[in-house]
Amino acid sequence: MTVFQSKKFQSSAAPNTYGAKYRAMMAKRPFLLFGLPFLAVIIGGSFVLTPATAIRYERHDRKVRQMTREEELGMTKNKRKVDLREEYYKLAAKDLEDWEQKRVKRLPGETDGVL
Repeated sequence: MTVFQSKKFQSSAAPNTYGAKYRAMMAKRPFLLFGLPFLAVIIGGSFVLTPATAIRYERHDRKVRQMTREEELGMTKNKRKVDLREEYYKLAAKDLEDWEQKRVKRLPGETDGVL
């Protein structure tokens, strides 16, 4: 039985490729070729995404804003007074025992749940 060599086979073109040169340099300086680009992407992404998040919060602030005093006063003009006792008596006066169950119309193709 033949014994295989312990050295891996390398073609004559292998040391001249870009990938082989990168791997050799990576073994010597891993931070320079891997860590530094990684950190540059993280920090650069932070600067790029900052205006995008600012736009998001500005849109939210335009939607939700504080009311001015005039707007607040305008809302209270047509508001009716709520009295808890009055609402209780309104509910108590309703006949809650006499009711009929009605089925909701289903959309076409929707199952009605009846077995």
